[in-house]
Amino acid sequence: MTIAIVTDSTSDLSPQLCTQYGIRSVPLYVHFDGQMYKDGLEITPADLFAGIKAGKKTPSTSQPSPAEFAAVYEEALQSADEVLSLHISGQLSGTVGSARLAAQDFGGRVTVMDSQSATLGLGMQAIRAAQRAGEGRSMTELVSELERVAQKTDIRFTVDTLDFLRANGRIGGATALLGGLLNIKPILTVRSGRVEAAGRVRGSKKVVQDLVDHIRKYAEANGGARVTFLSTLGGEATLAEIRAGVAGVAFEDLGDHYIGAVIATHVGPGTVGAALEPLTA
Repeated sequence: MTIAIVTDSTSDLSPQLCTQYGIRSVPLYVHFDGQMYKDGLEITPADLFAGIKAGKKTPSTSQPSPAEFAAVYEEALQSADEVLSLHISGQLSGTVGSARLAAQDFGGRVTVMDSQSATLGLGMQAIRAAQRAGEGRSMTELVSELERVAQKTDIRFTVDTLDFLRANGRIGGATALLGGLLNIKPILTVRSGRVEAAGRVRGSKKVVQDLVDHIRKYAEANGGARVTFLSTLGGEATLAEIRAGVAGVAFEDLGDHYIGAVIATHVGPGTVGAALEPLTA
């Protein structure tokens, strides 16, 4: 029994990683300056930020259609017995709902899951699913493990401004973080599928320390961890400091990743963070 893994572009997995693990990714859309672009294929975060800086209206995003998912499922099922389709939290996007509508036409051969996560939190779950499928695990085993992992998947990040999250209605319970105080940096998390407040600190050095401490504590509490480091343009230097701060911590390093255009639309430039999951479920 072979299982193909499908995800969407909000996983922020590079084309190289998708190829390496045999993962199919369905692009979401960015609506910007009167046009619609496929995430990861037709627009980059650099395009977005340059346009916004030039005075263009903040972009919006939308999910793929059921027909687009159906086309990917049909192609995947030519070489696989079943499909596991794993997607961004339904609290943040209608993508998983679109996938479920498409799956209804495949006679139970397509299983759709809400990751309760986003960006590399989703991406790491997709990689885990592909690894387990490659080991010959059944769909029941895959779903059971991913449900356990989803309970412990952790994304912690900071943004330069809450304006992007606020403009697109993705801010959840984080609106009280800034409080008008000078140089206050919000610490955010994805909890129960929503962006929520995790704290606030003053200045970039405290941001680095918060994320370093969080990664250390997570790894200790879970007997190790798988970690991906993520950023948008402008966050590279801070990310390098975070990496230096966790030197010596025992974790499986899945590398540095740029956040794609859809997620970047919501978090803006200068975003840095880490996605974490336990080594074993």
